[in-house]
Amino acid sequence: MERRVERADLIRAHDEEYLEQLEAIERPQLLDPDTVATETSWDGATLAAGIACEAVDRGGFALVRPPGHHALAGRAMGFCLLNNVAVAARYAQAELGLRRVAIVDVDVHHGNGTEAIFRGDTSVLFCSLHQWPFYPGTGGPGTGDETTVNVPLRAGTGDDEYLAHLEQDVEPVVRAFEPDLLLVSAGFDAHVEDPLAALALTADGYREIAMRLAGLAPRVAAVLEGGYNLRTLRGLVDAALAGFSTPR
Repeated sequence: MERRVERADLIRAHDEEYLEQLEAIERPQLLDPDTVATETSWDGATLAAGIACEAVDRGGFALVRPPGHHALAGRAMGFCLLNNVAVAARYAQAELGLRRVAIVDVDVHHGNGTEAIFRGDTSVLFCSLHQWPFYPGTGGPGTGDETTVNVPLRAGTGDDEYLAHLEQDVEPVVRAFEPDLLLVSAGFDAHVEDPLAALALTADGYREIAMRLAGLAPRVAAVLEGGYNLRTLRGLVDAALAGFSTPR
């Protein structure tokens, strides 16, 4: 399907000046050391953000690129142009009346952009489980607050340890927050065969993660973030979809 995000949805999460700069790009350029944009990037990014909003409407999984969780309100970062999950969260609040939104980020990298956009906003809970120390250098020990939970994980962390942290550090906080909507930043680069990181999750681990997250709110949607082994990515997404759809 095709759904392009509305400008009003973007400016709830991003600075207008940054949006104008991104839309005006006419030739390939580096926006940061990792992030390339071309004359077609605006179209791709606004479609991705629009489909993230559609996922909220349907309770679905937005299989989109470019990813979004590193994008800050005013600049691109780490392959990310627009913060899809942040746009979707603000859309849910403004257009659907879902006042309390929880975001759980299971990408191997800390979702620094999402955290920064919502830092200090008590209507949005942000939780991130990520390899530490690692790119982008944020989300280390002791960096949380009332509505920010960062769970830094050592290299080599596999399913059992990851799920233990999810159970102990994230699930109780999300339940206590009582969200109307749970959004999952679904990165698959914590998989044992991903080339860019050093966690060791398996397809079974992703299935269990999704199953547990699906039980934490009356409405759940997910948005694709990282995952850089194209040979394994499809199977991992399938595993997560199975977990999200498993009755609890």
